[in-house]
Parts: sequence; structure tokens; C-alpha cells
Amino acid sequence: MDGKIMPRIILASTSPRRKELLAYLRLPFEVVPSHADESTPESWTPQQIVETLAARKAEAVVHTAAQSEEAGLVIGSDTIVVLEGSVLGKPVDHADAVRMLTALQGRTHRVYTGVACIQTGTGKMLVRHRQTEVTMKPLSQEQIVAYVNTGEPSDKAGAYGIQGMGAMLVESIQGCYFNVVGLPLSLLSDMLSDFGVNVLRP
Repeated sequence: MDGKIMPRIILASTSPRRKELLAYLRLPFEVVPSHADESTPESWTPQQIVETLAARKAEAVVHTAAQSEEAGLVIGSDTIVVLEGSVLGKPVDHADAVRMLTALQGRTHRVYTGVACIQTGTGKMLVRHRQTEVTMKPLSQEQIVAYVNTGEPSDKAGAYGIQGMGAMLVESIQGCYFNVVGLPLSLLSDMLSDFGVNVLRP
């Protein structure tokens, strides 16, 4: 940080995927699970949902981080899948995962991820989002059930993980790949720079 002290970076998440992605930036960070309320009104737009939930997750961890005298920066993130206006969250069970993937197969949907960064002490907050279009291959019911049986879809929005076996279901994407995984690194790096944290530094 050009002679400045690197702030204590905290990822407010229980997602192992977001932890792996943040590690790509080669910045020291720690993980503090966020247990924020994730309910939202049905009238909210996808942008409102992901930005609000990302902020909630970060805010839920800020109080704990603020108890330390060390300067901190808390990162929260939330991802949803949207198909023709309908929000697809994490499947509640096997049948729900099959239902979601049946709806997605052969069609294009959008993935939205919100990112919030909050500076402890000052309370300065930035909240943004990114969107990616994903087109699924036409799939047979047998293929869908076989994929759901792997267990991979159980904790993923839209019931698939593009970074895992779910990659075989995807025909193409338009936009940021990491956004689909759950943390748009290009967007995050720009946001971090606004707090004086430069990922590409001497």
C-alpha cells in the first residue's frame, strides 16, 4: 500500500468458494462467518437483492471487527440466479434442484453478485454489483438427475456450480466468470483500490 499499513481484511462469508477466490488476490485476510438475515421483499429488483444482502452480511461482521484497534475492511457478497424475472436461490432439496435445472436447461439466465466493502472505524461503505449471462446446454432429465445426485447443487444458487461438474452443463457465458462463482474479482479489486488497497502493487 505504498508505505501505508495494510488494513485487516475480513471476508464476511461461510462460502469456501469465495474464500478461494479472494486468495487469488494474494492479500492477507481472515474469514468471519456472517449470519445476517437474507429475507427480501418479492418486489425488489435483482440488483437491490444482491447489494442489500451483501451489505447486510458485511455489517453483521463489522461490529466484531470494530472491537479491534487494528484498521479493518470487511467484505460481504451475495449471489443470485435470475431466470426471466424469477429469482432462483439455493435448492431446498433434491426435487427443488431438479426443478431449477429443468427450468434452466437450454436457456439463458443471469447471475447477479453484490459486493459490499465497509471500513471499520470510519464506517465508509461501497456497494456495487455485477451481472453475467449464462446459457445452459439442452439437457435430458437423466442428465439433470445424475448431476443432482452428485450433491454439488445443494448449496449453490440456481442449483449448479460452474467451477465444478456444473461446468459440463454450461454452453457459454457473457461477462465475468468469477461473478458466476460468487465473487467478481475485477470489481472487488476496483472497490479495494478506493480504500487504498492496491492488488497490483510494487
